Amino acid sequence: MKRLIISLVALVTMQSVFAVNRLSLLPCPILGGELSNSAATSVADIDEVMPRMRALGLNTVLVPAYWELMEPVEGQFDFTLIDRTIDVARQEHLHVVFLWFGVWKNSMSCYTPGWFKQDTKRFPRAMTAEGKQMEIASCFSDNVLQADLKAFSALMRHIREKDPQREVVIMMQIENEIGMLESARDHSPLAEKAYLKEKWAERYGTDEYADEKFMALSYARYVEHLAKAAREIHDMPLYVNAAMNSRGRRPGEYPSAGPLAHLIDFWHEGAPSIDLLAPDIYDTGFKSWCAQYAMPLRPQDGERSTSGRLLPTGRKNVKNRLFIPESRCCENSGVRALYAFGEHQAIGFSPFAIDQASPKETESVSRAYSLLRQVFKLPSSGGGGGGSWGLLFDQTDRERIINDDNVVMTCRHYFTLPWDPRATDGTTWPEGGAMLIRLGKYDYLLAGSGVVIDFKTPTEKQQEQQKTLGEDGFAEAGGNTSQKANKRFSGKRLGLLSVDEVSIADDGTMQYLRRHNGDQTHQGRHARIGVGEWKVLHIKLYEY
Repeated sequence: MKRLIISLVALVTMQSVFAVNRLSLLPCPILGGELSNSAATSVADIDEVMPRMRALGLNTVLVPAYWELMEPVEGQFDFTLIDRTIDVARQEHLHVVFLWFGVWKNSMSCYTPGWFKQDTKRFPRAMTAEGKQMEIASCFSDNVLQADLKAFSALMRHIREKDPQREVVIMMQIENEIGMLESARDHSPLAEKAYLKEKWAERYGTDEYADEKFMALSYARYVEHLAKAAREIHDMPLYVNAAMNSRGRRPGEYPSAGPLAHLIDFWHEGAPSIDLLAPDIYDTGFKSWCAQYAMPLRPQDGERSTSGRLLPTGRKNVKNRLFIPESRCCENSGVRALYAFGEHQAIGFSPFAIDQASPKETESVSRAYSLLRQVFKLPSSGGGGGGSWGLLFDQTDRERIINDDNVVMTCRHYFTLPWDPRATDGTTWPEGGAMLIRLGKYDYLLAGSGVVIDFKTPTEKQQEQQKTLGEDGFAEAGGNTSQKANKRFSGKRLGLLSVDEVSIADDGTMQYLRRHNGDQTHQGRHARIGVGEWKVLHIKLYEY
């Protein structure tokens, strides 16, 4: 057991270093969208959908690569759809991330070719403890692995020939949402043999969570074969995606043993050539899911970022940049993207089935991506040595307080302002969110929608009086304060020197659009961007 722990640490450390280098190959942050599962199954599909994705403001499209269509006859490969995708993407100035729908897609082996599906003796299925075969090929079968490996390697060689400089195809996903369903682990004869050989029960026990760990390591080892082959053929960033274990479900009730956050050690040991473990986020709790996958190397205790904030303290020697290849495409997608880039410096965000979404849903993505394109033009992605934060609010999670170098920023959902009738009309609040960037002392950039921020010194924040103010800034009738009015104020305050709405030019310079003051800043009390508005604000403060 001690040797296993040591090997995990060593492998994860090496993996983190090489992953950073490979991710530097990505030409830009991924402002992506994933196509629905059958959106690229013909040339006509591809010709129709790719220009639409460009018009939505995407710079990258995540496109399935279907094994069943690529190798309909064993040993005979047809790359027509791959070629067409690359050609049209190049014409539209888009990047592509191919998703290998190989042996597993959402746990099941539904995208394997007919000749594979029908030969269960040669390509055995996983089994439940009761001996029921499932539509899940067993990862313990060498025949399964070799067939998958042969097809995936052929795909990588073809992409290398078609796009040798990685101008279009910038990253590969291996399989899709790997995991066991119905049973926490495979109980087929080949799986039982491996389970006994590794003496797994002696090391981890026999409950369903121990079974899930066994499968996680086994799946990861399988994926490593494909990843190593890809590295040798056409080196580019590689990732695996995970369906989340949510809503109190137990192993076997969700795609168990996939690249889930609680199984990261087993995936990093088994598949050190994989650069990213990526969450597919559909459930509530978006911020929590992001935090589980945004895992920088842990600094020494007390080490701070350039903005003065304590850096996250995750596992030692673990590195995993946040990339969200799938997220529910909805009216909140845009602000969620801003949050992911602002809070976790994500390498990419991608709503799923964006080709089938309504205009109301895709509008938020297009508007947010327009802001992000501008922000990314700033030197060092706008950080300026200052760092950034992500804001994301809803009807229950309304406020976040950020302490930054003697500036206390109280950030809230726009509907916390008491005079907006939409806040109390009984409808569910749309999410508000933004990317907040520190450009320098008393100098901030806010890009987003549906947020309001006020700025105070720490001493001012401690002494603030809670008042209910109307839109005109006057106290509401009968309003109460939380402190006695005659208590003497001490210390200094912060004020808004200026709040300018800006755009950001290609050379990274800010172009003035208009000054926000008066009613737009509540007479100098805060900076805000309304729900339904998408703006970049340049905020300067002063002390008095």
